[in-house]
This record gives sequence, structure tokens and C-alpha cells, in this order.
Amino acid sequence: MTSSYLTEFLSLAIIHFLAVVAPGPDFAITVRQSVRYGRLVGLFTALGIGAGISVHVLYTLLGIGALMHATPWLLSVAKVVGGAYILYLGISLLKSKPTKALDEVQGSPAVVDEQTIGKAFRIGFLTNATNPKATLFFLAIFTTVVSGETPMKIQALYGLWMCCVNAVWFMLVSFLFSSPRVRQLFLRMGHWFERTMGLVLVFFAGRLLLSII
Repeated sequence: MTSSYLTEFLSLAIIHFLAVVAPGPDFAITVRQSVRYGRLVGLFTALGIGAGISVHVLYTLLGIGALMHATPWLLSVAKVVGGAYILYLGISLLKSKPTKALDEVQGSPAVVDEQTIGKAFRIGFLTNATNPKATLFFLAIFTTVVSGETPMKIQALYGLWMCCVNAVWFMLVSFLFSSPRVRQLFLRMGHWFERTMGLVLVFFAGRLLLSII
């Protein structure tokens, strides 16, 4: 990678990292999955979020992002679909009911219920892939930070880097919130914790949907 591409990459990497660590739907769903189902499910949710970035990278590289930017109604459709999915997740959490107190098994809290790693990955993937704020972010960053003269293979490497950063960051979030002490603390809040996460997701969905009006 030449020095010109390195400067471009560092600019993109810093902006992207700041966007990743800012709390949003990805953070809320990772915390919820990790606290509710444990570390393994949280990790696969994080991997799904990382994989979801590839959708935004792909359509940006194919030029579909530019088409969406030039076609307001198409961008509005993407916002509605993404907002509706996040709203669905939020409402589902708002319906959370109280659970029985956790039993202690060899000093660790018992799992409240189960979720397959496949479903966890799918939830993470869809949460990121359908998030229209991610769409707008990629449209902005690939049209302002990344030069139009940057080769496609270099841009693809940028995209791969962002996928990995997303996955690693939310895996770290999962490790934190699935640790026995932290998880037990949050699980004591039971349905109130899940309802709070639901409110966070509904808030983000509401802002996205209202931005269309």
C-alpha cells in the first residue's frame, strides 16, 4: 500500500472506528444477546454484525450506493426497511416478561433460555445489514474520504478491514457483558433490562423513520 493510500486508509479507519464505538443498534443488540444468552451467542452475534458490513461494502463497490444516493425514493425504501426491522427488534424486547431467579451452577449463573448460534449470527447480520444509518455512512465515507481513483482492490481491502474491526469490537463488548459478574448483575434486572434495550432500539428506529418524513 503506497503512502497516498496509507493516508487515505488511516483517515477512513479513524472515522470508521469512532462510528463503531458510538452506541447504536449494533451495540444494543450485542449487549442484549450477551447478557441474555451468554458469551457464545454474543460472539456469534458480533460476527454477524461484522459480516453485515460486507453488504454495505459490496453495494458501494458495485456502484449501487451511488445509485441509491442519486435516487431519493430508493434511499427512502432502504430507510423504511431498515427502520422497520430495528423497530421489530425493539418491540420484541419491550414484550419481555419477568424470568425466574437464576440458579447457581458451580458458581456461574444458569442460562435463562437458549438460542442457536445460527440465529445469533443471523440477528447480528440483519441488524447491521438493514441499518440505513450504515448505508448513509458508507455513502458518505466512500464519496468523501476515498478517492475515485483508488483501485477497486484497495477499496475492497478497506471494506475487509471495516468488517474485521466491527466484529472484533463487538466481540470485546460481548466478552465484557457476558462475564459472570457483569452478566449476573444485569440479569438481576431481568425483563426491565430487556425493555430498556427495547426502548433504545425503538428510539433509533423512530429517528430513522421520522427522518423520511
